[in-house]
Amino acid sequence: MSKRTDTIRNLFAQPSTVVLSADNKEPETRRVAAGAVRTMKETFSNIERENETLRAQFADGEHVIEIDPSLIDPSPFADRFEHDDDASFESLKQSIAERGQEIPVLVRTHASAPGRYQTAFGHRRIRAARQLSRLVKAIVRTLGDDELIIAQGVENSAREDLSFIERAVFALMLENAGRGRAVIQQALAIDRAEASKLISVAKSVPDDLVRAIGKAPKIGRRRWQEFAEALNDKAALTRAHATAALPIFASLDSDTRFARVFSAVNRQETNKVLAPPTLAVKDAAGQILAQVRSNDRDVKVTLAKSSGTAFAQFLVARLPDLFHEFNTFDAECGEPSDI
Repeated sequence: MSKRTDTIRNLFAQPSTVVLSADNKEPETRRVAAGAVRTMKETFSNIERENETLRAQFADGEHVIEIDPSLIDPSPFADRFEHDDDASFESLKQSIAERGQEIPVLVRTHASAPGRYQTAFGHRRIRAARQLSRLVKAIVRTLGDDELIIAQGVENSAREDLSFIERAVFALMLENAGRGRAVIQQALAIDRAEASKLISVAKSVPDDLVRAIGKAPKIGRRRWQEFAEALNDKAALTRAHATAALPIFASLDSDTRFARVFSAVNRQETNKVLAPPTLAVKDAAGQILAQVRSNDRDVKVTLAKSSGTAFAQFLVARLPDLFHEFNTFDAECGEPSDI
């Protein structure tokens, strides 16, 4: 049985030997900074003091209810990038479809929307239930914002699959929402120095660029810090945005997207890999007459060999007239020119 299974099940019930769903995978071992140990002990001590009450509630069934997932909103403090883990989510959904939901989610009543709820943890189980058109087994608790945030941290500490940048964005969001550093440290099971590093990176990388890259699960703190420092140069930031805007960028996996913008800000050549497709000019029969390639410096037109030297000479002779015709048309239309 995984550490995450034990942690979450202990919140609601006596330990069981039943094999749990795919949402309860065995986490990888993660080193915790020495300065975070006391904070973690205090956090889990507080949770353990509540466990007996929760177990009793689960045992008599009084506080485990079934809720229409359409009535459950996400936590106002999102701790992961939406839908950036489709493979593992599909595995979880299949498990719930075949064996049902084995661990209830934790929610609180919505403060400003009567009859609705907000998720403390169990976002993916709720999403799976919604897609499967099933009710969600849930425990409803009265939670303040700090308690909600720490409850999310308990689950994430056990699961340990938030990427560095997800943790950084979460930490910055909590700080911007007025949460104290102590709450941020408890939610992420980190010490003060690590919290400062996370927040510093999240502040240095524009949010639109972070979202374009995604969670980048294999990219750790060192490379994100190097990336953040490089973005202090405005030219590097421009190159990063230009790379992220290329049509092919969104089709790459998240780690590769990071590698591409990282290369761009460090002045490594990426145009050869990420350049837009060559524009082919064809005749009525579908034969290629020419190819047009463009970059930041120039536009190159390459005539097909089959066109012959005679066509090239004809085209060169006509270029002045064609350019005049183009400028006249452009002025009449009042639109900027583009190839």
